[in-house]
Amino acid sequence: MFNKEYNLFNSLPNNVKIMEVSPRDGLQNESIFINTIDKIIFISELLQSGLSRIEITSFVNPKIIPQFSDQVELVTQIQQMHKIKNSEFYVLVPNMKGYDRALQLGINKISFVISTSNTHNKKNINQTINESLFQYNKIAHHANKNNIKFRAYISTAFGCPYEGQTSISTLIRIAKKFIKYGACEISISDTIGIGNPIQTYYILNELKKYIPIDKIALHMHDTNKLALANILVALTLGISSFDASAGGLGGCPYTPGASGNIATEDLIYMLNSMNIQTNINTKKLKLATKKIKTILKK
Repeated sequence: MFNKEYNLFNSLPNNVKIMEVSPRDGLQNESIFINTIDKIIFISELLQSGLSRIEITSFVNPKIIPQFSDQVELVTQIQQMHKIKNSEFYVLVPNMKGYDRALQLGINKISFVISTSNTHNKKNINQTINESLFQYNKIAHHANKNNIKFRAYISTAFGCPYEGQTSISTLIRIAKKFIKYGACEISISDTIGIGNPIQTYYILNELKKYIPIDKIALHMHDTNKLALANILVALTLGISSFDASAGGLGGCPYTPGASGNIATEDLIYMLNSMNIQTNINTKKLKLATKKIKTILKK
């Protein structure tokens, strides 16, 4: 059996948190519009599998990403149907207008996204890094007053499709800002899936000098099939929060060639085999994935 006495694995967590991002990050790049009722069924089945933290949609302008044109209806119905104890529904909020909409709908958990690359940030949210930090500082101020929990994705932390290698000092500067703003979690994102285990060790080892370990999450894309290897490195450093997407769905509209996120099923299998608790029913999860992929014709 697996033995945690090996030095490399001394800091493995006993439990992990998973942020299921398939309803948002997984569907945002799909050309087929998924009907609201199908999205609701999908989210409900994810909940039934034991996934309790789910990012359900984005309050981005629907003209830019039409997949989220039903954002208000979806949030309203999900909140009416599911009042499950300990379940957490997040929505991505790109600006103050999106925040106001979330507040009006009674959402109490939101996500921000920012890049370490100015070029990617401009393409993604039409702002420079500093402009985004200024905007999010204002939103965070309101969120803290309204008792709304927020986390931040820091994209292109491992590299940018436009600028190439990105700066670790920029990553640390942004992460420190969000901790100061009051973020509950910082999700370090390999947006194009180019990270390797040595790079992952270096980035996370540097970051945890400045950011509490329990505030760090990892968001890995599996373009080059190294996501699980990188997550294993994070686990050995004591990281216990990971983003994943059912069936590996996903991809960034502003990142040409990047494939999907790490598949939740693959992550669960690895964690379970290492005796790290997830409390996820894999049969139910696989059924939910099969249904949504059938709708997507995948």
